[in-house]
Amino acid sequence: MAARLLEKYRNEVVPALMQKFNYKNVMQVPKIEKVVINMGIGEAAHNPKVLDGAVADLQAITGQKPVITRAKKSIAGFKIREGMPIGAKVTLRGERMYHFLDKLFNVALPRVRDFRGVSPKSFDGRGNYTLGLKEQLIFPEIDYDKIDKVRGMDVVIVTTAQTDEECRALLDEMGMPFRK
Repeated sequence: MAARLLEKYRNEVVPALMQKFNYKNVMQVPKIEKVVINMGIGEAAHNPKVLDGAVADLQAITGQKPVITRAKKSIAGFKIREGMPIGAKVTLRGERMYHFLDKLFNVALPRVRDFRGVSPKSFDGRGNYTLGLKEQLIFPEIDYDKIDKVRGMDVVIVTTAQTDEECRALLDEMGMPFRK
């Protein structure tokens, strides 16, 4: 079964964006390339067991095994040496990416406390959007009793859009709940 969001993109979003930006070709319409979910776990440098919980959480949320990120440089102030594990990340593409975004827009974000919409200012100038989540509990796959610690994560949505305006229009059409 094709992802619901992919169907919506093909049938509704593409025609709407072609009309809005006067594209001549369907291939000019921006699309979502990948979604990167990153969880920085600073205390993993001193306690490697902390990393296992974060990896398990990310795997439950995304359905894909995370890659453990390591420190590029040694920083004495943080008591970190080069090569120490300091986080985990997952890069989603294709079908899994659309399933994750569908879940994020329609299930997870509305569960955030006092949620009024995501910030319309988090674009990077190149047509990508970054979103910070304070806790992993907003995802239905995470069982409150089984987690060891509340952790936040960064979600980066990488698009083929050239400008922030195009990216905003794309995400708006896809159902991203922006703050009014």
